[in-house]
Amino acid sequence: MNMPLKHQRIGVVVIGQSPRPTVASEIAAVLSPDIEIELRGALDGMSRAEIDAIPPMDGYDTLFTLLPNGDGVTISKKEVERRASQQITRFKHEGVGVTLMACTGKFPNLAADGLVILPSAILHNLVEAVLPKGRLGVFSPLPEQTMLIDKKWQREGVEVVGITLRPGSSDAVVDEAARTMADLEPDLVVMDCISYTSANKARVRTAYPGPVILGIAAAARIVEELVS
Repeated sequence: MNMPLKHQRIGVVVIGQSPRPTVASEIAAVLSPDIEIELRGALDGMSRAEIDAIPPMDGYDTLFTLLPNGDGVTISKKEVERRASQQITRFKHEGVGVTLMACTGKFPNLAADGLVILPSAILHNLVEAVLPKGRLGVFSPLPEQTMLIDKKWQREGVEVVGITLRPGSSDAVVDEAARTMADLEPDLVVMDCISYTSANKARVRTAYPGPVILGIAAAARIVEELVS
């Protein structure tokens, strides 16, 4: 017999460490005000030296995250996947009905304890629904990720163009990346990282007149649909 979902508490697992007040506030801006957000990090409890000791093996294993102190780090997806699975299982055992994996990467080996929301699947299906053919623009945090966007986003009838934009960049850097993206004339833009913010999206929209999908907001809207 399926247990009813707990409607007033959701779990969020970031790929780095907690606290991440910006991530929590971006999610809260979409959710109903009576929904409590409990955010934990896959790397909680690790020292900076321990984090630096889990670098990516290659481009496919590369994830980017901001640490609570604002430092940006690249880390191994395989290691994050293992540790995030532990946090997801912990939420499940605590009776949390819905957990959001706060990353737009693909995690095929992630523990599926409870109802786990994967932003990557949401974004891909959303883009496929609204852009059956055309040019897709993708912002990625790292050059290694931008180099692989064809493998992540390419499908028949869709041309993919990518721009690297590191989360936490200055307004001037965001504006320059937005202008570069606008010059590529995509039909739709995806901000393919949970660390991008609604403020980043607003600046992109000043240079690019078309539709922009913010990964964290799209994922949070699905969570709202499930728990409200």
